This record gives sequence, structure tokens and C-alpha cells, in this order.
Amino acid sequence: SIPGNWVSEFVLLGFSSDPMSNRVLFFVFLLLYLSSVLGNGLIVALICLDPHLHTPMDFFLCVLSVLDTSYITTTVPQMLVHLLAHSRTISFAGCWLQMYVFCALGLTECIFFVVMAYDRYVAICYPLHYTIILNWRLCTQLAAGTWACGFLFSLVHTFLTMRLPYCGPNRINHYFCEGPSVRNLACTDTQLIDMVDLIISVFVVVTPLSLILASYIRITLAILKIKSTQGRCKAFSTCASHLTVVTLFYAPVTSIYTRPNSSYSPEQDKQISLLYNVFTALLNPMIYSLRNKDIKGAFLKVMGHGRVAW
Repeated sequence: SIPGNWVSEFVLLGFSSDPMSNRVLFFVFLLLYLSSVLGNGLIVALICLDPHLHTPMDFFLCVLSVLDTSYITTTVPQMLVHLLAHSRTISFAGCWLQMYVFCALGLTECIFFVVMAYDRYVAICYPLHYTIILNWRLCTQLAAGTWACGFLFSLVHTFLTMRLPYCGPNRINHYFCEGPSVRNLACTDTQLIDMVDLIISVFVVVTPLSLILASYIRITLAILKIKSTQGRCKAFSTCASHLTVVTLFYAPVTSIYTRPNSSYSPEQDKQISLLYNVFTALLNPMIYSLRNKDIKGAFLKVMGHGRVAW
């Protein structure tokens, strides 16, 4: 047993108890997972291999692809195993680790979208100084800083959640160990951790969203000053991909992590979590590659010549 807890393992209920439904879900999620890993992996490979893609924007896109691949890998492979296995148990330590890594990557992505918004702000408002301001050193510092913040805040969230007493039942109505779902099983008052979670959510969800909004207000004002219609369209186009992925990620995350614990709905949370865990990782490479001529060009070069010139 776990010291201070009566539960040594949890049971993840997943989506269905029907074997036939689980087999169908297995193939659906396997296809989604492989497509996501392939799409994000392709973007990372193209950016690393093609010298024309060694820009700050593409560097940040590469980091986002690594984040998305790590994010979906934290939950989906285990879910695939559980869809076919008779046992759906996960140890207390395993649940702790999954919750920590998943939350850390999610928080990192929340903050990282601010960095990507800053990149667009500098590119449009200070185009002549773009590579000077966003030099290689600053880019790596911004990327490393977001990862450090994500893993630090996740440690606080996970520690407070997993030190709660869990005396049964141990059945989590979810497909992975997500904070609100696990905390719902605690046999004690969770008001303090709910308040801490709300503070963290405000810091890493509401604050980044406010900064992104402020960046795009400045960007919009700068674009409106561009005299040519073609120039304005091109500038707006460079921001469209980022705005799309921000909306796809933040909308479901905000609905789960900024609402009161009293409105917790396990079935609804499972469905919403698929949006920011599975589908954003799948759609992000599609959205960016379809709107990025350089990435499309690098891909066509690979398909046509079998390699990208160094």
C-alpha cells in the first residue's frame, strides 16, 4: 500500500466496457496516434534538414511538434493497451508520473503559445530587426524557459493532488490519470487544492491568453498601416495558423481547468480532453504545413528528389 493512502492502484474505466466497441476504438485511436506522430515527426525532420527552414518561426514550430508528439504519447499508447487488455489498472506511482508529465507538457504548451505570438509580433511589427531581436540565443532561452515553467508548475499541482488520501473507490472514470478525475476520488475535502489549481490555471491559461490577445491587437494595428492589400493579406496569413491552433487548444483546456470542481462531469471531460490531447496534436502539423509555403516546398523537394540538400 502507499503511505498515507489506502489505494495502491487505480482502474481506468476508459470509454466503454464492450469488447467490440473497444476494438473499434483501438483501431481509430491507433490511426489517429500514428498520423499525429508521423505528421509532427515529418515537420521536425523537414525543419532540421532544410537550411531554408532555420528561422525563429520554424524553430518554434519544431518545438511545438516535439511538444505535441510527447503530449499525445503520454496518454494514447497506454489507452490503446487498455482497450484490448482485460486489466485496466495503473499503479499509484504510474498514475502520479502520468499526471505529472501530462500536466507539465500541457502547461508548457499553454505558455509556449505566448512565445509563438511574440515571434509573430516581432516579425510583423519589426520586420527589419526580426533576426536580430529573435536571435538563436533568445530563441533557445524562450523555449527552455517555457519547458522549465511547465514542469515546475506541474510539480505543485501533482504533489498536492497525489498527497490527498484515497481510501476507495479506486475507479477513475477516464482513459488516463488527469488531475480533476483523480482528485474526485479523494476521501477528504479538496477545497485547498481546487483553489491552488485555479490560481495556476489563471497564471498559465488566462495570463497567456491575455498576452496573446495584446500581441495580436498590436499586430492588427501594424497590419492595418500596410498600404497594399496583398501585403495585408500576407501578414494576416502568417498569423492565421497560430490563431487557429491557439483556439483549438485553449477552448477545451479553459472549459475544464477554469471551471469549479462542483461542475465536474466525467463523461464530458473525457470527450473534451480528446480535443486538446489527441486532435490538436493531429491537426497542428496539418494547419501549419498547409499555410506554410516553405514547409510545403521542402516536403515536395523530399518527395521529388528523395532528400533535402544540406
